[in-house]
Amino acid sequence: MLYYLFNFLEYNYQIPGAGLFQYISFRAAFALIFSLIISIFFGRKIIKILTVNKIGEKVRILGLKNETKKNGTPTMGGIIIIIGTIIPVLLFSKFNNIYIILLIFTSIWMGVIGFIDDYIKIFKDDKKGLKGSFKIIGQIILGIVVGSTIYFHPDIKIKQKIEEFPKASKIQEKTLYKEEKSTKTTIPLVKDNEFDYYFLIEWTSIPRSMTWIIFIPMVIFIITAVSNGANLTDGIDGLAAGSSSIMAITLGIFAWVSGNIIFSDYLNIMYIPNVGEVTVFVSSFTGGLIGFLWFNTYPADVFMGDTGSLTVGALISVIAIMVRKELLLPIICGIFLLEVLSVIIQVSYFKYTKKKKGFGERIFLMSPIHHHFQKKGVHESKIVSRFIIVGVLLSVLAILTLKVR
Repeated sequence: MLYYLFNFLEYNYQIPGAGLFQYISFRAAFALIFSLIISIFFGRKIIKILTVNKIGEKVRILGLKNETKKNGTPTMGGIIIIIGTIIPVLLFSKFNNIYIILLIFTSIWMGVIGFIDDYIKIFKDDKKGLKGSFKIIGQIILGIVVGSTIYFHPDIKIKQKIEEFPKASKIQEKTLYKEEKSTKTTIPLVKDNEFDYYFLIEWTSIPRSMTWIIFIPMVIFIITAVSNGANLTDGIDGLAAGSSSIMAITLGIFAWVSGNIIFSDYLNIMYIPNVGEVTVFVSSFTGGLIGFLWFNTYPADVFMGDTGSLTVGALISVIAIMVRKELLLPIICGIFLLEVLSVIIQVSYFKYTKKKKGFGERIFLMSPIHHHFQKKGVHESKIVSRFIIVGVLLSVLAILTLKVR
Protein backbone atom coordinates (compact mmCIF):
# COMPACT_ATOMS: atom_id res chain seq x y z
CA MET A 1 0.00 0.00 0.00
CA LEU A 2 2.72 2.48 1.02
CA TYR A 3 4.85 1.35 -1.93
CA TYR A 4 2.13 2.43 -4.36
CA LEU A 5 1.43 5.65 -2.43
CA PHE A 6 5.07 6.79 -2.38
CA ASN A 7 5.55 5.67 -5.96
CA PHE A 8 2.65 7.95 -6.91
CA LEU A 9 4.03 10.84 -4.83
CA GLU A 10 7.49 10.52 -6.34
CA TYR A 11 6.21 10.29 -9.90
CA ASN A 12 3.72 13.17 -9.65
CA TYR A 13 5.17 15.48 -6.99
CA GLN A 14 8.88 14.54 -6.76
CA ILE A 15 8.71 14.43 -2.96
CA PRO A 16 12.22 13.93 -1.52
CA GLY A 17 12.79 10.49 -0.06
CA ALA A 18 9.75 8.91 -1.68
CA GLY A 19 12.01 6.96 -4.03
CA LEU A 20 13.38 4.93 -1.12
CA PHE A 21 10.28 2.77 -1.28
CA GLN A 22 11.49 1.45 -4.63
CA TYR A 23 14.23 -0.47 -2.82
CA ILE A 24 13.40 -3.94 -1.52
CA SER A 25 16.02 -3.67 1.24
CA PHE A 26 14.45 -0.45 2.58
CA ARG A 27 10.93 -1.87 2.58
CA ALA A 28 12.12 -5.15 4.10
CA ALA A 29 13.81 -3.29 6.97
CA PHE A 30 10.67 -1.28 7.71
CA ALA A 31 8.51 -4.40 7.44
CA LEU A 32 10.66 -6.07 10.10
CA ILE A 33 10.45 -3.05 12.43
CA PHE A 34 6.70 -2.64 12.00
CA SER A 35 6.12 -6.37 12.42
CA LEU A 36 7.99 -6.34 15.73
CA ILE A 37 6.04 -3.32 16.97
CA ILE A 38 2.69 -4.78 15.88
CA SER A 39 3.44 -8.22 17.36
CA ILE A 40 4.50 -6.84 20.73
CA PHE A 41 1.75 -4.21 20.92
CA PHE A 42 -1.13 -6.40 19.75
CA GLY A 43 0.40 -9.46 21.38
CA ARG A 44 -0.31 -8.12 24.86
CA LYS A 45 -3.90 -7.35 23.92
CA ILE A 46 -4.42 -10.74 22.27
CA ILE A 47 -2.98 -12.57 25.30
CA LYS A 48 -5.31 -10.58 27.55
CA ILE A 49 -8.31 -11.52 25.39
CA LEU A 50 -7.28 -15.19 25.40
CA THR A 51 -6.84 -15.13 29.19
CA VAL A 52 -10.19 -13.44 29.86
CA ASN A 53 -11.99 -15.95 27.63
CA LYS A 54 -10.10 -18.85 29.27
CA ILE A 55 -8.63 -20.01 25.97
CA GLY A 56 -5.87 -21.94 27.69
CA GLU A 57 -3.79 -25.02 26.99
CA LYS A 58 -4.92 -28.24 28.60
CA VAL A 59 -1.57 -29.89 29.17
CA ARG A 60 -1.29 -33.65 28.67
CA ILE A 61 0.30 -35.44 31.60
CA LEU A 62 3.58 -36.79 30.22
CA GLY A 63 5.50 -37.13 33.45
CA LEU A 64 7.67 -34.09 32.77
CA LYS A 65 8.94 -31.76 35.47
CA ASN A 66 6.74 -28.69 36.16
CA GLU A 67 4.38 -29.55 33.29
CA THR A 68 1.26 -28.87 35.38
CA LYS A 69 2.37 -25.25 35.83
CA LYS A 70 1.70 -24.68 32.12
CA ASN A 71 -1.91 -25.79 32.41
CA GLY A 72 -4.18 -22.90 31.47
CA THR A 73 -1.51 -20.92 29.61
CA PRO A 74 -3.23 -19.05 26.74
CA THR A 75 -2.94 -20.78 23.37
CA MET A 76 -3.87 -19.81 19.77
CA GLY A 77 -0.99 -17.31 20.00
CA GLY A 78 -0.23 -18.02 16.36
CA ILE A 79 -2.73 -15.25 15.68
CA ILE A 80 -0.01 -12.84 16.85
CA ILE A 81 2.40 -14.18 14.22
CA ILE A 82 -0.20 -14.03 11.44
CA ILE A 83 -1.31 -10.47 12.24
CA GLY A 84 2.30 -9.36 12.74
CA THR A 85 3.15 -10.76 9.32
CA ILE A 86 0.22 -9.78 7.12
CA ILE A 87 -0.26 -6.12 8.17
CA PRO A 88 3.33 -5.01 7.33
CA VAL A 89 3.21 -7.06 4.11
CA LEU A 90 0.11 -5.16 2.99
CA LEU A 91 1.81 -1.88 3.93
CA PHE A 92 5.27 -2.37 2.43
CA SER A 93 5.13 -5.00 -0.32
CA LYS A 94 3.89 -5.02 -3.88
CA PHE A 95 0.88 -7.07 -2.87
CA ASN A 96 -0.14 -7.69 -6.49
CA ASN A 97 3.02 -9.79 -6.84
CA ILE A 98 1.98 -13.42 -7.38
CA TYR A 99 4.49 -14.69 -4.81
CA ILE A 100 3.10 -12.35 -2.15
CA ILE A 101 -0.48 -13.35 -3.00
CA LEU A 102 0.42 -17.02 -2.58
CA LEU A 103 2.11 -16.40 0.77
CA ILE A 104 -0.85 -14.39 2.10
CA PHE A 105 -3.17 -17.20 1.00
CA THR A 106 -0.92 -19.74 2.75
CA SER A 107 -0.96 -17.71 5.98
CA ILE A 108 -4.73 -17.41 6.04
CA TRP A 109 -5.50 -20.96 4.84
CA MET A 110 -3.25 -22.76 7.31
CA GLY A 111 -4.13 -20.26 10.04
CA VAL A 112 -7.81 -21.18 9.67
CA ILE A 113 -7.06 -24.93 9.75
CA GLY A 114 -4.90 -24.51 12.85
CA PHE A 115 -7.52 -22.28 14.48
CA ILE A 116 -10.23 -24.92 13.95
CA ASP A 117 -7.93 -27.54 15.46
CA ASP A 118 -7.25 -25.38 18.54
CA TYR A 119 -10.94 -24.46 18.84
CA ILE A 120 -11.98 -28.13 18.96
CA LYS A 121 -9.33 -28.90 21.57
CA ILE A 122 -10.38 -26.05 23.85
CA PHE A 123 -14.12 -25.53 23.42
CA LYS A 124 -15.13 -29.09 22.49
CA ASP A 125 -12.83 -30.52 25.17
CA ASP A 126 -11.31 -32.92 22.64
CA LYS A 127 -7.54 -33.26 23.14
CA LYS A 128 -7.14 -34.77 19.68
CA GLY A 129 -8.53 -31.66 18.01
CA LEU A 130 -9.26 -31.68 14.30
CA LYS A 131 -8.94 -35.17 12.82
CA GLY A 132 -5.53 -35.78 11.31
CA SER A 133 -7.10 -36.69 7.98
CA PHE A 134 -8.76 -33.25 7.73
CA LYS A 135 -5.45 -31.50 8.47
CA ILE A 136 -3.74 -33.57 5.79
CA ILE A 137 -6.52 -32.74 3.32
CA GLY A 138 -6.03 -29.04 4.09
CA GLN A 139 -2.28 -29.36 3.48
CA ILE A 140 -2.90 -31.26 0.25
CA ILE A 141 -5.25 -28.52 -1.01
CA LEU A 142 -2.62 -25.91 -0.18
CA GLY A 143 0.00 -27.98 -2.00
CA ILE A 144 -2.24 -28.25 -5.09
CA VAL A 145 -2.85 -24.48 -5.09
CA VAL A 146 0.83 -23.60 -4.61
CA GLY A 147 2.14 -26.25 -7.04
CA SER A 148 -0.41 -25.41 -9.74
CA THR A 149 0.22 -21.68 -9.45
CA ILE A 150 4.00 -22.04 -9.65
CA TYR A 151 3.70 -24.44 -12.57
CA PHE A 152 1.03 -22.69 -14.65
CA HIS A 153 1.08 -18.98 -13.73
CA PRO A 154 2.65 -16.92 -16.55
CA ASP A 155 4.43 -14.51 -14.16
CA ILE A 156 6.41 -17.27 -12.44
CA LYS A 157 9.51 -17.87 -14.55
CA ILE A 158 13.25 -18.21 -14.22
CA LYS A 159 15.91 -16.54 -16.36
CA GLN A 160 18.52 -18.72 -18.02
CA LYS A 161 21.86 -17.54 -19.36
CA ILE A 162 22.03 -17.70 -23.15
CA GLU A 163 25.32 -15.88 -23.78
CA GLU A 164 28.15 -14.54 -21.66
CA PHE A 165 30.77 -12.18 -23.03
CA PRO A 166 34.29 -12.88 -21.69
CA LYS A 167 36.41 -10.25 -19.96
CA ALA A 168 38.86 -10.24 -22.86
CA SER A 169 36.15 -9.16 -25.27
CA LYS A 170 36.07 -5.60 -26.51
CA ILE A 171 32.37 -5.62 -25.73
CA GLN A 172 31.64 -4.69 -22.12
CA GLU A 173 31.32 -7.83 -20.02
CA LYS A 174 27.69 -8.79 -19.51
CA THR A 175 25.35 -11.74 -19.51
CA LEU A 176 22.27 -12.20 -21.67
CA TYR A 177 19.24 -14.03 -20.30
CA LYS A 178 15.99 -15.48 -21.55
CA GLU A 179 12.89 -15.97 -19.43
CA GLU A 180 11.24 -19.37 -19.45
CA LYS A 181 8.73 -21.48 -17.56
CA SER A 182 10.65 -24.18 -15.77
CA THR A 183 10.42 -26.87 -13.10
CA LYS A 184 14.11 -26.56 -12.35
CA THR A 185 15.26 -26.27 -8.77
CA THR A 186 18.59 -26.02 -6.95
CA ILE A 187 20.48 -29.09 -5.85
CA PRO A 188 23.20 -28.38 -3.25
CA LEU A 189 26.92 -29.20 -3.40
CA VAL A 190 26.90 -29.93 -7.14
CA LYS A 191 28.81 -27.83 -9.68
CA ASP A 192 25.97 -27.67 -12.17
CA ASN A 193 23.50 -27.16 -9.35
CA GLU A 194 20.22 -27.15 -11.26
CA PHE A 195 17.86 -30.12 -11.15
CA ASP A 196 14.77 -30.46 -13.35
CA TYR A 197 11.84 -32.44 -11.95
CA TYR A 198 11.22 -33.72 -15.48
CA PHE A 199 14.31 -35.91 -14.99
CA LEU A 200 12.22 -38.10 -12.65
CA ILE A 201 9.79 -39.03 -15.44
CA GLU A 202 12.05 -38.55 -18.45
CA TRP A 203 12.41 -42.33 -18.88
CA THR A 204 8.66 -42.61 -19.49
CA SER A 205 6.75 -41.49 -22.56
CA ILE A 206 5.21 -38.58 -20.61
CA PRO A 207 5.89 -35.28 -22.42
CA ARG A 208 7.69 -32.38 -20.68
CA SER A 209 4.46 -30.35 -20.75
CA MET A 210 3.02 -32.78 -18.18
CA THR A 211 5.81 -32.45 -15.61
CA TRP A 212 3.14 -31.21 -13.22
CA ILE A 213 2.31 -34.91 -12.64
CA ILE A 214 5.47 -35.19 -10.52
CA PHE A 215 5.99 -31.53 -9.57
CA ILE A 216 2.67 -30.94 -7.76
CA PRO A 217 2.87 -34.16 -5.65
CA MET A 218 6.42 -33.14 -4.62
CA VAL A 219 5.12 -29.73 -3.53
CA ILE A 220 2.33 -31.41 -1.54
CA PHE A 221 4.82 -33.74 0.17
CA ILE A 222 7.20 -30.89 1.08
CA ILE A 223 4.46 -28.66 2.51
CA THR A 224 2.91 -31.51 4.51
CA ALA A 225 6.27 -32.68 5.87
CA VAL A 226 7.56 -29.28 6.96
CA SER A 227 4.22 -28.12 8.36
CA ASN A 228 3.90 -31.22 10.52
CA GLY A 229 7.57 -30.97 11.47
CA ALA A 230 6.97 -27.49 12.86
CA ASN A 231 3.93 -28.81 14.71
CA LEU A 232 6.00 -31.53 16.41
CA THR A 233 8.73 -29.03 17.31
CA ASP A 234 6.26 -26.80 19.14
CA GLY A 235 6.59 -28.68 22.42
CA ILE A 236 8.59 -26.45 24.74
CA ASP A 237 8.72 -22.70 25.29
CA GLY A 238 10.42 -20.79 22.50
CA LEU A 239 11.68 -23.76 20.47
CA ALA A 240 9.42 -23.56 17.41
CA ALA A 241 9.42 -19.75 17.18
CA GLY A 242 13.17 -19.43 17.82
CA SER A 243 14.28 -22.08 15.33
CA SER A 244 11.72 -20.95 12.72
CA SER A 245 12.99 -17.36 12.82
CA ILE A 246 16.48 -18.59 11.89
CA MET A 247 15.04 -20.64 9.01
CA ALA A 248 13.05 -17.63 7.81
CA ILE A 249 16.11 -15.35 7.82
CA THR A 250 18.06 -17.93 5.81
CA LEU A 251 15.31 -18.18 3.21
CA GLY A 252 15.10 -14.39 3.12
CA ILE A 253 18.77 -14.26 2.10
CA PHE A 254 18.11 -16.80 -0.64
CA ALA A 255 15.09 -14.80 -1.86
CA TRP A 256 17.10 -11.58 -1.98
CA VAL A 257 20.07 -12.96 -3.94
CA SER A 258 17.87 -15.08 -6.24
CA GLY A 259 15.77 -12.04 -7.13
CA ASN A 260 18.78 -9.78 -7.74
CA ILE A 261 20.29 -10.18 -11.21
CA ILE A 262 23.72 -8.92 -10.10
CA PHE A 263 24.12 -11.18 -7.06
CA SER A 264 22.61 -14.21 -8.77
CA ASP A 265 25.06 -13.77 -11.65
CA TYR A 266 28.01 -13.33 -9.27
CA LEU A 267 27.06 -16.40 -7.23
CA ASN A 268 26.17 -18.31 -10.42
CA ILE A 269 22.75 -19.27 -9.07
CA MET A 270 19.31 -19.29 -10.64
CA TYR A 271 17.87 -15.82 -11.26
CA ILE A 272 14.15 -15.69 -10.52
CA PRO A 273 12.43 -12.45 -11.61
CA ASN A 274 10.09 -10.82 -9.07
CA VAL A 275 10.99 -13.28 -6.28
CA GLY A 276 13.00 -10.57 -4.53
CA GLU A 277 9.69 -9.21 -3.24
CA VAL A 278 9.46 -12.31 -1.06
CA THR A 279 12.24 -10.70 1.02
CA VAL A 280 9.71 -8.15 2.30
CA PHE A 281 7.35 -10.94 3.33
CA VAL A 282 10.14 -12.88 5.02
CA SER A 283 11.23 -9.79 6.97
CA SER A 284 7.68 -9.28 8.17
CA PHE A 285 7.36 -13.00 8.97
CA THR A 286 10.63 -12.92 10.95
CA GLY A 287 9.45 -9.89 12.88
CA GLY A 288 6.20 -11.68 13.70
CA LEU A 289 8.09 -14.73 14.96
CA ILE A 290 10.50 -12.69 17.08
CA GLY A 291 7.66 -10.54 18.40
CA PHE A 292 5.80 -13.70 19.40
CA LEU A 293 8.99 -15.07 20.96
CA TRP A 294 8.94 -12.03 23.27
CA PHE A 295 5.96 -13.67 25.02
CA ASN A 296 6.84 -17.30 24.33
CA THR A 297 10.25 -17.54 26.01
CA TYR A 298 10.38 -19.56 29.24
CA PRO A 299 8.14 -19.31 31.16
CA ALA A 300 5.74 -18.75 28.27
CA ASP A 301 2.89 -16.25 28.55
CA VAL A 302 1.29 -17.78 25.45
CA PHE A 303 1.59 -20.82 23.19
CA MET A 304 1.30 -20.58 19.40
CA GLY A 305 -0.96 -23.65 19.17
CA ASP A 306 -1.66 -25.30 15.84
CA THR A 307 -2.85 -21.89 14.64
CA GLY A 308 0.79 -20.89 14.63
CA SER A 309 2.80 -24.09 14.16
CA LEU A 310 0.96 -25.34 11.06
CA THR A 311 1.10 -21.87 9.50
CA VAL A 312 4.78 -21.33 10.28
CA GLY A 313 5.80 -24.70 8.81
CA ALA A 314 3.70 -24.19 5.70
CA LEU A 315 5.14 -20.71 5.08
CA ILE A 316 8.73 -21.92 5.43
CA SER A 317 8.12 -24.73 2.92
CA VAL A 318 6.29 -22.50 0.42
CA ILE A 319 9.02 -19.83 0.54
CA ALA A 320 11.68 -22.51 -0.05
CA ILE A 321 9.74 -23.82 -3.07
CA MET A 322 9.35 -20.30 -4.47
CA VAL A 323 13.09 -19.56 -4.30
CA ARG A 324 13.84 -23.04 -5.71
CA LYS A 325 15.71 -24.15 -2.58
CA GLU A 326 13.35 -26.89 -1.39
CA LEU A 327 16.07 -29.55 -1.69
CA LEU A 328 18.00 -27.59 0.94
CA LEU A 329 15.17 -27.94 3.46
CA PRO A 330 16.70 -31.00 5.19
CA ILE A 331 19.60 -28.69 6.11
CA ILE A 332 17.70 -25.46 6.71
CA CYS A 333 14.94 -27.24 8.65
CA GLY A 334 17.33 -29.69 10.31
CA ILE A 335 15.66 -29.11 13.69
CA PHE A 336 12.25 -30.06 12.28
CA LEU A 337 13.78 -33.08 10.57
CA LEU A 338 15.42 -34.22 13.82
CA GLU A 339 12.11 -33.96 15.67
CA VAL A 340 10.22 -35.91 12.98
CA LEU A 341 12.87 -38.61 12.70
CA SER A 342 12.93 -39.09 16.47
CA VAL A 343 9.19 -39.83 16.42
CA ILE A 344 9.44 -42.15 13.40
CA ILE A 345 12.38 -44.06 14.91
CA GLN A 346 10.71 -44.31 18.33
CA VAL A 347 7.38 -45.57 16.99
CA SER A 348 8.95 -47.94 14.44
CA TYR A 349 11.33 -49.50 16.97
CA PHE A 350 8.55 -49.84 19.56
CA LYS A 351 6.32 -51.70 17.08
CA TYR A 352 9.19 -53.85 15.84
CA THR A 353 10.27 -54.97 19.32
CA LYS A 354 6.68 -55.54 20.38
CA LYS A 355 6.20 -57.85 17.41
CA LYS A 356 9.50 -59.69 18.01
CA LYS A 357 9.64 -59.80 21.81
CA GLY A 358 6.05 -59.37 22.86
CA PHE A 359 6.74 -56.01 24.51
CA GLY A 360 7.74 -52.66 23.08
CA GLU A 361 11.13 -51.07 23.71
CA ARG A 362 12.11 -47.43 23.26
CA ILE A 363 15.29 -45.82 21.97
CA PHE A 364 14.53 -42.39 23.46
CA LEU A 365 13.12 -41.72 26.90
CA MET A 366 10.35 -39.84 25.10
CA SER A 367 9.75 -38.41 21.64
CA PRO A 368 9.87 -35.88 20.03
CA ILE A 369 13.52 -35.66 21.01
CA HIS A 370 13.25 -32.40 22.98
CA HIS A 371 11.18 -34.36 25.55
CA HIS A 372 13.99 -36.95 25.73
CA PHE A 373 16.35 -34.25 26.98
CA GLN A 374 13.71 -32.99 29.40
CA LYS A 375 13.42 -36.50 30.82
CA LYS A 376 17.18 -36.51 31.30
CA GLY A 377 16.82 -33.45 33.51
CA VAL A 378 18.03 -30.74 31.10
CA HIS A 379 16.15 -27.47 31.65
CA GLU A 380 13.99 -26.53 28.69
CA SER A 381 15.66 -23.12 28.34
CA LYS A 382 19.00 -24.87 27.85
CA ILE A 383 17.43 -27.29 25.35
CA VAL A 384 16.01 -24.40 23.33
CA SER A 385 19.30 -22.47 23.39
CA ARG A 386 21.27 -25.48 22.17
CA PHE A 387 18.75 -26.34 19.47
CA ILE A 388 18.88 -22.75 18.23
CA ILE A 389 22.70 -22.90 18.12
CA VAL A 390 22.42 -26.04 15.99
CA GLY A 391 19.86 -24.24 13.82
CA VAL A 392 22.27 -21.33 13.26
CA LEU A 393 25.06 -23.74 12.24
CA LEU A 394 22.74 -25.52 9.80
CA SER A 395 21.62 -22.20 8.29
CA VAL A 396 25.23 -21.08 7.78
CA LEU A 397 25.94 -24.42 6.12
CA ALA A 398 22.94 -23.94 3.83
CA ILE A 399 24.16 -20.47 2.82
CA LEU A 400 27.65 -21.85 2.15
CA THR A 401 26.19 -24.21 -0.45
CA LEU A 402 25.78 -21.15 -2.68
CA LYS A 403 29.54 -21.27 -3.31
CA VAL A 404 30.68 -24.72 -2.13
CA ARG A 405 30.10 -27.11 -5.03
